[in-house]
Amino acid sequence: MGEKGVLVVDEANVVGSVPDGWWRDRRGAAERLRDRLVGVAAGGLGVGSGAPEWAVGVPVEVVLVTEGQARGVASVPGVEVVEAPGSGDDLIARLAAETAGRPCLVVTADRGLRARVEAVGARCVGPRAVRPA
Repeated sequence: MGEKGVLVVDEANVVGSVPDGWWRDRRGAAERLRDRLVGVAAGGLGVGSGAPEWAVGVPVEVVLVTEGQARGVASVPGVEVVEAPGSGDDLIARLAAETAGRPCLVVTADRGLRARVEAVGARCVGPRAVRPA
């Protein structure tokens, strides 16, 4: 098998998809998401997640993009955290474009961002793929 596929996660969109009080501690919410993504890195996404076959049940490279008050979250084994210096969407679109022929899946519900990353060949799934409601 070739290189792992890349899963790029829009932290702001995924965290904001469930009204669980994340706005009181944005960084803490991002850390909890990062910790949940460790399992995704090791075992891929689940059947029924809407993910393409290459990302289901197999290890994937996970990149969590943070911005704003979620900055300062550290990477952990299996999950690379990248801080957007400005717009998280701009960084995610750039990362999707730079996957160098590797399969790329972006986790977001943002329609504008979906259009941008799909234009460079990435696929998309919604937040529920990594964060059940």
